[in-house]
Amino acid sequence: MTRIDRIVTSGVFSLDGEDFEVDNNIWLIGDDREVVVIDAAHDHRPIAAAVRGRKVKAIVCTHAHNDHINAAAELAEVTNAPIWLHPDDSPLWEVVYPERRVDDALRHGRVIGVGGAELRVIHTPGHSPGGVSLSLDADRILFSGDTLFKGGPGATGRSFSDRDQLIDSITNKLLVMPETTVVHTGHGESTTIESEKPNIR
Repeated sequence: MTRIDRIVTSGVFSLDGEDFEVDNNIWLIGDDREVVVIDAAHDHRPIAAAVRGRKVKAIVCTHAHNDHINAAAELAEVTNAPIWLHPDDSPLWEVVYPERRVDDALRHGRVIGVGGAELRVIHTPGHSPGGVSLSLDADRILFSGDTLFKGGPGATGRSFSDRDQLIDSITNKLLVMPETTVVHTGHGESTTIESEKPNIR
C-alpha cells in the first residue's frame, strides 16, 4: 500500500474581490524515500516538516486557485522540487505568481511514478479550466482537489468556472471509477465514489 500523509493548513481563498477563510488538505504520496506533494497551500513549513527529508519528486497543483498554490514557490525553493500545473490554469497561476512560471505541464493521461506507485492525471475542468484529479488506480484512491467533495461537486459561479463542464467531468471521468474508490478532497472529509453518485445532478 502506498504511503499517504495529510497535512491541513489554514488561510484565505481570494477570487472575484471576495475573501474566504478556508482549511486546505495537502496530500503527500510516496514511500520513505520520495514523495509527490499535492497542493502546497498557505504555509510551506508544515509541509516541509512532513516531508521529513524525503526527495520531493514534484509539487502537483490540482488547480491554481490561490489557496492551493500560495505555498508552492517557497516549498519548491526549500525542497528543490519542480512545480507542475495544467496549462489551462495559467491565468489563475499568474495572478499569484506574475514572475514565476511552473516547471512542467500536467496533461490528461500522464502517469507520475513515485515510490513504486503510479499517479494518473485526469483532466477534470469545471471548477477551473485546468483542474485535475489524480488517481492511484492500483489502490483505488482518488485525489480530487476541488472537483468533487463529500456532498457533491466543487463550487462554480465564479470566474473561470463552468458548472455544466464540472458535472460532465465528474460524471464521465470520476463516477466511472470503482464504487469503492476512496476520494481524498482538497477541503474537508474524504468520501467514496459510491457515496457521491447520488449527489451529482
